[in-house]
Amino acid sequence: MSRHLIISLLAAAVIGCTAAESVHVPPSSPDILYMGRINWSDSLAPEFTYPGTTAMFDFTGNSLAMAASPGSGQFMVELDSLPPFKINFTANDSIMAIADSLPEGKHSVRITYAIEGYEHHPHFRGFYLSPGAKLLDAPERGKLRIEFIGNSMTCGYGTEENDPKKGFSYDTENHTLGYAWLTARELDADFNVVARSGIGMYRYYGGPREGTDKTIPDEYDRTLLYQGEHMWDHSSFVPDIICINLGTNDTSLNNYDITLFETAYRKFVAHLREIHPKAKIVLLTGSMMSGKPLADVKGVLDRIAADNDGLYRFDMSPQTGDLGYGADYHPSRLQSRKMAAELSGYLRTLAE
Repeated sequence: MSRHLIISLLAAAVIGCTAAESVHVPPSSPDILYMGRINWSDSLAPEFTYPGTTAMFDFTGNSLAMAASPGSGQFMVELDSLPPFKINFTANDSIMAIADSLPEGKHSVRITYAIEGYEHHPHFRGFYLSPGAKLLDAPERGKLRIEFIGNSMTCGYGTEENDPKKGFSYDTENHTLGYAWLTARELDADFNVVARSGIGMYRYYGGPREGTDKTIPDEYDRTLLYQGEHMWDHSSFVPDIICINLGTNDTSLNNYDITLFETAYRKFVAHLREIHPKAKIVLLTGSMMSGKPLADVKGVLDRIAADNDGLYRFDMSPQTGDLGYGADYHPSRLQSRKMAAELSGYLRTLAE
C-alpha cells in the first residue's frame, strides 16, 4: 500500500472521529511554540506567508494529525527521531495525518512551512491527538534570535531539483534544505524569515534599471507578503543578529544602477537600526553572483559597513558547479550545506 494512500486513510479516520474520541488542539494553544511572522487576527486560523514558519510541540498519545486551510502547500515534518518527511495540503485537503501507532510516552514534533506562501494563503487550523492524549509544556525557545532577510536562496528555491535547466516549482522548493534554515538549526536559534524569490533591495529580478516596487524595504514592515493591511509588531521578535542577503536580483541581467542600489540599501539599514538598535547586522553576499556584479555589490556592502557601527560583512563562497546546482542554477542542497557551514561558523563568533 502506498504511503499516500495510508495518509489518506488515516486522515479520513481522524476526520471521522467525534470530538469525544479525539483531542483537538487549537492553534492558539500556549503549549505550541511558533517561529516566524504570523497574523493572529483570527486565532482559530492564523495566517502566514513566509517559508520557515514553524510550529513545535511535545505531546503524548499514539497519533497526530494537522489541520490547515486547503491548498496551503508543503510542510516538512520532524517527528521524534524519524527521518524528516513532507506533507502537502492540496486544494482537496484540510486535514493531514502525520503519524499513527506511535509508542507510549512523550513525542516531539516540529512542522516547518517549506515553500513561499503568498500565492497559497496558508493558515494553521490546529492539530488532532488520539483519545486521552495531551499536549505537554511548550518546548524551550532558542536563546539566540536570528532574522534572515533575502531572496530565493534564503527561501530554498529549487533545493530538491538536480537539473539546473528546470525552472521553479513548489514541488522542488524546500526551505529546510536551504542555508538559512540549516544555519538556524546548527546554532539552535529562534529565527524569523523575510524572503521572497526574485526580490531585491531596489529592484526585483529583471526589473527596469531605475528600480521597482515590491522590494524588501516595501515589505519588511508587513506581517504577510504583499498584504499592507497587517503590519508586523517588531517588538514581538527582537533579533540578536540580522542577516541580509540581497543584491543578486538587483544586479540581474547586468541592467542595474549600483548607485540606486547603494542608496536603497543605506536607507534600509538605517530603518533596521531604528527598529533594532542593539542587533548585529550582517551584510552578506550569497553564492550566485560572480564577476562585476559581485564586485560592485561587495564594494557597496564594504562601504556601508565601514560607515556604520554594529554592521558586519561576510561573503559566502561563490558556487562553481562542483557541488551541483538546483533549479535555475540556484544552490543545490550540497551548496546550501556549504553556505550554512560557512555562515554558522561566522555567526557563532558574533554570538559569543
